[in-house]
Amino acid sequence: MRLTVLGCAGSFPGPESPCSAYLIEADGFRLLIDFGSGSLSALQRYAGLHAVDAILLTHLHCDHMLDACTYVVVRRYAPDGPYPPLPVYAPAGAPDRIATAYSADGAPVDDVYTFYGLQPGSFPIGPLQVTVDRVNHPVETYGVRVEHGDRVLTYSSDTAPCEALLRLAQDAHVFLCEASYLDGVDNPPDLHLTGREAGEVATKANVGRLLLTHLVTAWGSEASTFESAAASFDGPVEIVRAGARYEI
Repeated sequence: MRLTVLGCAGSFPGPESPCSAYLIEADGFRLLIDFGSGSLSALQRYAGLHAVDAILLTHLHCDHMLDACTYVVVRRYAPDGPYPPLPVYAPAGAPDRIATAYSADGAPVDDVYTFYGLQPGSFPIGPLQVTVDRVNHPVETYGVRVEHGDRVLTYSSDTAPCEALLRLAQDAHVFLCEASYLDGVDNPPDLHLTGREAGEVATKANVGRLLLTHLVTAWGSEASTFESAAASFDGPVEIVRAGARYEI
């Protein structure tokens, strides 16, 4: 598998990155996990406007799904289109959420997307075996484990510590994990992880490599987050950047 980070900014686009969007490639198949604000631009830069075979939206906060609304124009009104409906795996309510954000009349977008509701469990998407489970966030949110051959990538999505995340990350070669909050401050409960907490999950799950994402540049500290994660996980730790690629 290959992972391309299209966007990794937490909560809103940062000065150097769009919001969450991660392209997974294997055997010529491309799965886009999340499609956050601004990431359609990065899709064109690092892959191609139509270089998506399926989309998985982990939850329906704007920083993880809003460009799926903008993408309606790309597929519906392209000069060589319209394009056939694209599979979208998403929490309940995604069709209405995208339709309402795209158009004031909330007209259906089923000419653009074929929706499949997420529930905890495992299923194939192209050549990939995908497992999702509910994680600890205020709205219906899924962490994701992607397997291809003997290689495993786990993506936390947005979550506070929880057992589901630990199960999804178990023995993953790469753990792409959010670290939105700073350690040592009074953070709201049941929303996000700190660098230390991301490192602790990585250690307990025996992952091979920890990639930190979803940092909020405006009020965070990359240095502090990295140090906290590295202090609680002995393996390789890296803060991801938009445009970064990883072979898994």
